[in-house]
Amino acid sequence: MKQGRKIYDPAFKKQAVQLSYERSNISELARELGIEVTMLYKWRKDYQEFGEKSFPGKGNLKQTPEQEKIHELEKRLRDAELERDILKKGNRHFFQERSMKYEFIKNHESLFPIEKMCSVLKVSYSSYYKWKARPLSNRERRKREIKKQITSIYFASKQRYGSPRITVELDSSGFKTSRITVAKYMKELGLRSKLSRKFRVTTDSKHNYLIAENILNRNFLVGSPSQAWVSDITYLQTKDGFLYLTAIIDLFDRKVIGWSLSTGMSTTETSLAAWKMAVKNRKADSKLIFHSDRGVQYASKKFTNTLAFYGVKRSMSRKGNCWDNAVAESFFKSLKTELIYGNKLITREQMELEIFEYIEIWYNKKRRHSTLNYQTIEEFNNQNKIYKNVA
Repeated sequence: MKQGRKIYDPAFKKQAVQLSYERSNISELARELGIEVTMLYKWRKDYQEFGEKSFPGKGNLKQTPEQEKIHELEKRLRDAELERDILKKGNRHFFQERSMKYEFIKNHESLFPIEKMCSVLKVSYSSYYKWKARPLSNRERRKREIKKQITSIYFASKQRYGSPRITVELDSSGFKTSRITVAKYMKELGLRSKLSRKFRVTTDSKHNYLIAENILNRNFLVGSPSQAWVSDITYLQTKDGFLYLTAIIDLFDRKVIGWSLSTGMSTTETSLAAWKMAVKNRKADSKLIFHSDRGVQYASKKFTNTLAFYGVKRSMSRKGNCWDNAVAESFFKSLKTELIYGNKLITREQMELEIFEYIEIWYNKKRRHSTLNYQTIEEFNNQNKIYKNVA
């Protein structure tokens, strides 16, 4: 029967090598030790190269002092990177109550080592497992469920909702809680709605066309559809250059009833294109006030004649007064805050798709509007049954 290969422990190898330095006949020493002379020469070579690290044992690597130092530095770097990743994901939990830290560890067990997370977040390893094993109280169970719902709503809204709108969404799902509690839980979860930037308006009012009076006079609350529409134009930056978005909003329910995206700023591409969509969606007649800024796209003869054909009353903001068209500007501010700011530049084609989704699916159907008492446009119109057939 064939015998298996004999394994020599590190101490034996080291002593054999040291003894070989004292003997003049290495072959004779090998025979005395019962090993091959070639094996003894190999051990001597290893010892000359790696010194005390020559015989690390099964499964370990031979390393020179320099290699060992590099290995140790690499290990420290990996530990530092792991701690960085844990802190990056869990930094909002660092100064939170202990249970929140435990919750973070539990939710990331598959991603990071538990002991490392406990160390970084400065909690006891054994205390974490005691917490994990104990049964939840009804209060803690409800808190967890509400936080889960908050997180779901927050990301479903693409991080656009703050505590007021999330509170309404929770209420509509059967979770009664206060806005203050929602704000507190959002802070604990590190959830924050997208922040706005200073709004910039693109208006060319240097023209010789006639300017209409401001007959709307900031009367932004109206009692019926097609009583007053407001419109404005803004620019959207893309990888391929600018796109220009024109929007027409009915003040009754704040719905964007007409809009257009264009690469140019002509009347045909902007105000007139948006108008054609608007009149397909809602009736326009002599009872309607159409309000805009003094831009050439709204003051041009082509657009003025179109409004005259429908018998619509024109209204324009006063010079340099953006508050006269606050609703339209507010819409653009919401769109840029919720859709564009903080995101990378995309192509025109991608932007067109994003704008379509934002207006037709998000803003007109799902978004909760503070002006409508945090109802969606559809909920608002359903509540006002007399207008249930409004598009």
